[in-house]
Amino acid sequence: MTETAETTALTGATLIGDADVHPAGNGEAHATDPATGERLDPGYGQGGPDEAARAAELAHAAFGTYRRTAPEVRARFLETAADNIDALGDTLVQRVMAETGLPEPRVRGERARTTGQLRLFASVVRAGGWLGVRVDAGDPARSPLPKPDLRQRKVPLGPVAVFAASNFPLAFSVAGGDTASALAAGAPVVVKAHNAHPGTSELVGRAVRAAVRTHGLPEGTFSLLFGSGTELGTALVRHPRIAAVGFTGSRSGGLALSAAAAARPVPIPVFAEMSSVNPVVLLPGALADNGPALGTAFAASLTTGAGQLCTSPGLVFAVDDADGFLAAAQDAVNGAAAAPMLTDGIRRAYDDGGAALAARPGVTEIARGAGDDALAACGQARLYATDGATFLSDAALQAEVFGATSLVVRVRDLAQLHEILGTLEGQLTATVHATAADHPAAADLLPKLELLAGRVLFGGWPTGVEVGHAVVHGGPFPATSAPATTSVGTLAIERFLRPVSYQDVPQELLPEELRDGNPAGLPRLVDGEPETGRR
Repeated sequence: MTETAETTALTGATLIGDADVHPAGNGEAHATDPATGERLDPGYGQGGPDEAARAAELAHAAFGTYRRTAPEVRARFLETAADNIDALGDTLVQRVMAETGLPEPRVRGERARTTGQLRLFASVVRAGGWLGVRVDAGDPARSPLPKPDLRQRKVPLGPVAVFAASNFPLAFSVAGGDTASALAAGAPVVVKAHNAHPGTSELVGRAVRAAVRTHGLPEGTFSLLFGSGTELGTALVRHPRIAAVGFTGSRSGGLALSAAAAARPVPIPVFAEMSSVNPVVLLPGALADNGPALGTAFAASLTTGAGQLCTSPGLVFAVDDADGFLAAAQDAVNGAAAAPMLTDGIRRAYDDGGAALAARPGVTEIARGAGDDALAACGQARLYATDGATFLSDAALQAEVFGATSLVVRVRDLAQLHEILGTLEGQLTATVHATAADHPAAADLLPKLELLAGRVLFGGWPTGVEVGHAVVHGGPFPATSAPATTSVGTLAIERFLRPVSYQDVPQELLPEELRDGNPAGLPRLVDGEPETGRR
């Protein structure tokens, strides 16, 4: 089979290194079109501990070679993977739409983000700053003790297990940000695909594997596994050859993997993005000047992607007069069209979450979008309201409802707002809408918000994450399991690296980037001063 043919064929195979494997004994899973309920072929045999062990051992065997690949080779590999994914064209777009119910513009945009991330990390690899090179020159004549020669760089942790997300079948999946940043760091990757979109996963997995072959990299550089339940994932995290985990999904799933990783004889880090309700604060001046417009824009953010985004605005705190905002938001949500949710299981959890929220004392449903009996996994937007005192008295009102559901809290005054913010769990985002007259109040809020969330926004909405050098997609627990990191942007590479210091190592034995004269031409910190080399 040619590489071109391999990247377009759907066979139902698990990809373990160079091998196409069809596990037997654990059943078979099919994707389901969430709009029609149609079962989609092919079926995917569900792997278990044997497949996890085989992929992990291959990744370990590849690690020694792959981590030493020249930066240009690694960068070209990432770019080839991106080119291969783009080359899938409409075949990929149509399969994503069939497996997820997502509209075509969203799918094309997400594909561009996915391939853009791969190319961005290729540029990071070439630039070399990720190596974190530092040189403190020795001074044997120093008194009373000689000063040792110390040189530092970063090396990859080892093979990484990546757990694909349900709601981003491309950008947080097989070749998404976790995979791109781990491969950029020099770490082989074993991906556990999400069973909601197996065909999409196989197409992208074959595109990545073709890039591995094109550049003559070890076969264990990349593998793709399928498995339902917890058996495969737990086996992968517990395998001694796996050195780190990247995860995007539910709080329960992230905590289970974190517990499994911590219980190993040698614990490993789990970088899990889990749960966030992304509070939005509407200050009095903004409500007075722009209340109706804010209500309409909020509803648009809430219903984007049927609300199945980790940055969906699930909590809104409106200080003082919120009537104009609420009236416009109600109208917009009541007029929102039904949309298919990613899976019927997600739809059931969404309905249950909405029902639980509506049943809390002091909470009122104030708007509901249209339904559509023709959709197999129909999602209806919902808007609820309560007051600040009720919110403060009931911690259950902070719970995430994954989908287009939000709770608007009418807050008495700024003092009550500060009290409320002090009770919130960690978040991915926190948003403020303010006029110039609100700036003194906003300045008082910022110290709280920067401790609450990984990204603080002014004048916008949390849905939509710009991939770049300064973005943070992370935050305090339970938004993530590792609040010092981000899963989006170039800083994500730091998760899969660790620093090593070399003391008094002879020049000819040092890695090239640490040698005198900077032969690799990398940005370095020498005796505390920047050295730019050839860059």
